[in-house]
Amino acid sequence: MDDWKSKLSNLLASNPDLPTGEDIIVANEDDSKTKKKNRLDITLDRKRAGKTASIISGFSDDDDIKGIAAQLKQKLSVGGSARGGEILIQGDRRNDIAKILSDIGYKTRII
Repeated sequence: MDDWKSKLSNLLASNPDLPTGEDIIVANEDDSKTKKKNRLDITLDRKRAGKTASIISGFSDDDDIKGIAAQLKQKLSVGGSARGGEILIQGDRRNDIAKILSDIGYKTRII
């Protein structure tokens, strides 16, 4: 049972550059880059009184949809809303939305 402990201490003694327990950094599960995110679908809707709107769907329950919608509206300088698990952005801004969402860490698909 102590065999592995002696081997480990010999290894650490012969290689001083190896990290010890205090040097090892474990990624936080809440880190947005390590969190797995769903693919979002971005579609164009023309059924709103003759006006076009970009619809983003596919969010998971733990995503902050209202915060993402506010960020998109501010960066694109357009109006929009977040309801029923979807974000509506006024106008055909599908490519711009895809770029912003990919910068945040989402995978997107324009339909």
